[in-house]
Amino acid sequence: MNQSMMNNTLMEALGMEVIEAKADSVVIRMPVDERTRQPMGFLHGGASVALAESAASIGAFLNIDSEKQQVFGVEINANHIKSVRDGYVIGTAVPAHIGRNTMVWEIKILNEADELLCLSRCTIGVVPLKK
Repeated sequence: MNQSMMNNTLMEALGMEVIEAKADSVVIRMPVDERTRQPMGFLHGGASVALAESAASIGAFLNIDSEKQQVFGVEINANHIKSVRDGYVIGTAVPAHIGRNTMVWEIKILNEADELLCLSRCTIGVVPLKK
C-alpha cells in the first residue's frame, strides 16, 4: 500500500495514518481533534465508521489482484461502546472471511488506554475491473 494513495482522500482529511498494512491485518491511527469530534466534543461515530471502513478496504485491497479487480464497501455496522474527547484512536482490522466475491472484516477501535471504543464489521465486495 502506497502512502501517496492517501493524498486528497477522506483519510487524509481526518488525519488518519496507516501504521501497518498487511493482507491479514491493517492498523490505522486517527486523532481525536476538531476534524473528528461531534459538536458536544466527543469522537464522532461517523469518524469511527470512516476509520473502520478505511482499514477494511485497505486490507481487502491487499488480498486482490489490483490489475484485474477492485474493492468496494457493501455494508458496515458499528457498535459504539465508549467515547473519548482527545488523543488518538487505533483501528485494527482482521479478516473474518476472504472470498472470491466478498470479504468480511472485523474492526476494533481502541483508545490509548487499550479500551474498546467501537466494534465494527465491514463487508467488502470484490468486482472485476472493466476493460
